[in-house]
Amino acid sequence: MNNTQNTLARIHEIINKGVSGAIVFANNPSVDAIAAATALYLGLTKMGKNVSLASSSKVQTDLTAGDKIQSNMVTGGDSLVISFPYSDGAIDKVDYNIQGKNFNLIITPRQGFAKLNADQVNYSYTGGMLDFVIVIDSPTLQNLGTVYSENQSQFQGRDIINVDRHLTNSFFGTVNFVNKTSSSVSEIILAVLQQLQIEIDKDIATNLYAGISAATNNFTSYSVNADTFEHIAALLRAGAIKKQFKKPLGANINENNDFGQRQPQNPQPILQQNKENQNIKPIESVEKETQVNNNLSPQDWLKPKIFRGSDLV
Repeated sequence: MNNTQNTLARIHEIINKGVSGAIVFANNPSVDAIAAATALYLGLTKMGKNVSLASSSKVQTDLTAGDKIQSNMVTGGDSLVISFPYSDGAIDKVDYNIQGKNFNLIITPRQGFAKLNADQVNYSYTGGMLDFVIVIDSPTLQNLGTVYSENQSQFQGRDIINVDRHLTNSFFGTVNFVNKTSSSVSEIILAVLQQLQIEIDKDIATNLYAGISAATNNFTSYSVNADTFEHIAALLRAGAIKKQFKKPLGANINENNDFGQRQPQNPQPILQQNKENQNIKPIESVEKETQVNNNLSPQDWLKPKIFRGSDLV
């Protein structure tokens, strides 16, 4: 076995023995990173794994499973989490009481703020344990932003699968699948899915096609080679749809070029066909990593006050 085969075999072993995991990707993700993460999520779900998708950035995209991306790591478990959009100072107090067999949580808005919209309330569970964490397109754990800084205990003692193509990757994983010459991280994820023997269906194929297309400026970048086109052919045979996707809100407007740098992209939607006169920028410098500032927090006086209902025993 060569090094790549050994790495893929180790990834296969970790995921097969695990039950639950999280797929996380860098703050301000590229279209390629979002496409790779969502495709992997779809694949692991087909395997019966309990997995979640998380990014520190608020990402809105019409890629399949894009609606599953959350701002925190969901680990399952027995503790119910009630979440909703929140602005600093919007809540005056949180109260609860018990009436008969009903537990009532009462959230009172601060004067001058709108009441909570019930349609925006989401429910999930926490308190469970992760068996593995898959980090996509992030040269360091710190580049994950608050997903890492606020959940460091979830990374400790876990198998971390590091999937990336940055020149500056710090090889922080238990397993590091870092291919610095790959055309895209979506192409690397395709190899992972094939190793796991997951059927590449239309949705997975379409996401991966979108990621490779966006990362390579419609297959014109220097890193595109014969293997890339063979992978594209396989995705098309699996049903990949060459359609125009909306530019994901919250995603980095620049995709990675051949060697982990940033290259300006045309502002039109990705996967536009028959585009003429594309200007390919030469490689000039390695991208500079931006450290995320996690020091911003609301003032204490803005935090909701918690009260207990008077009728509790």
